[in-house]
Amino acid sequence: MDGLMSKLRNFDAYPKINEDFYSRTLSGGVITLASSIVMFLLFFSELRLYLHAVTETKLVVDTSRGETLRINFDVTFPALPCSILSLDAMDISGEQHLDVKHDIIKKRLDSHGNVIEARQDGIGAPKIEKPLQRHGGRLEHNETYCGSCYGAETSDEDCCNSCEEVREAYQKKGWAVTNPDLMDQCKREGFLQRIKDEEGEGCNIYGFLEVNKVAGNFHFAPGKSFQQSGVHVHDLLAFQKDSFNTSHKINRLAFGEYFPGVVNPLDGVQWTQETPSGMYQYFIKVVPTVYTDVSGDTIQSNQFSVTEHFRGADIGRLQSLQGVFLFYDLSPIKVTFTEEHVSFLHFLTNVCAIVGGVFTVSGILDSFIYHGQKAIKKKMEIGIRLFHSSLVFKMGNVSLLFFHPTCRSDDTADVRIAAIAILCI
Repeated sequence: MDGLMSKLRNFDAYPKINEDFYSRTLSGGVITLASSIVMFLLFFSELRLYLHAVTETKLVVDTSRGETLRINFDVTFPALPCSILSLDAMDISGEQHLDVKHDIIKKRLDSHGNVIEARQDGIGAPKIEKPLQRHGGRLEHNETYCGSCYGAETSDEDCCNSCEEVREAYQKKGWAVTNPDLMDQCKREGFLQRIKDEEGEGCNIYGFLEVNKVAGNFHFAPGKSFQQSGVHVHDLLAFQKDSFNTSHKINRLAFGEYFPGVVNPLDGVQWTQETPSGMYQYFIKVVPTVYTDVSGDTIQSNQFSVTEHFRGADIGRLQSLQGVFLFYDLSPIKVTFTEEHVSFLHFLTNVCAIVGGVFTVSGILDSFIYHGQKAIKKKMEIGIRLFHSSLVFKMGNVSLLFFHPTCRSDDTADVRIAAIAILCI
């Protein structure tokens, strides 16, 4: 048993030294204190990283198919009334959503930006009393109302019971509503009067769009939109104006849900129109993003970058459609963010590296300072010893100091006597 213990003792890589042989120095104490502070700071930094999740980023090819893209927006037009502001969306697949009203809220704003009224778009039209029937007579109590579409009917059974339905029927035909006052529905609903009442007001429009996950655009523009000979146009004749102020502020624009760390570059962007008319364009590159938190919950969202361009109405060229246009395209690369905790073994390894590294570096520094001081002290002792071994003779009231005999002085002329202080005794 004693032999085994003796063999184990031979493997000791940390031989002990008697405390009588320890030599403690001031520099060693300063280095020990400084290294301890550094060690604790690095330890707490590593502990903070261990307690908080870290995010790993990867780039992969987006192979998803058949998905939809949700666009959340909140835009304020300080000089464009809600009654003439419309929202359209279309994509390269040919799908179009003209004058979108579902999931959209409009707020009327006064000239100071205060809210006058908030309502879901398409709701709030006054009730029609005794409207004009399609055959020309007024609605009676025992009749079912069926208003005229003024030539825009696609069949004999079609009815237009409101000004909005008349405008939609005209839109399908590719016609423009030139004089709403000639239409019974628009006249009794006060279509033009409502436009006049809202003159000088602004509009805050917010909500979301659900579109195909392909390249496309959506835009805010004055007037009712429709297709005419394959061209997208807006009916502005009913508003009796040639130009509109499309100054705007984008309060929020996001493609998908919010996730930690997302930055939407258009949030808070504001633009003021300085020309009579023009088209303000945003070209957006959408990057699909997947965010997975520590608990494993996944958020399918998007990030985007953007460039801006203003297209004014040049003389001699067909006037461009007025409004705010946002063109978006999708990147084929998907970004994945994954939150995860650092393992305990990784944390323990880093702590050991911190302690060992600081201890080793401080030991090297202390050894360098200690041996440097020791060498300097030794040289000083040699110099003092040589000085004391010199011969000093006193003659009269003058003291002459000759150099040590080890200095060669074969010839009197070769003897170099250093100027010695002449002291009066």
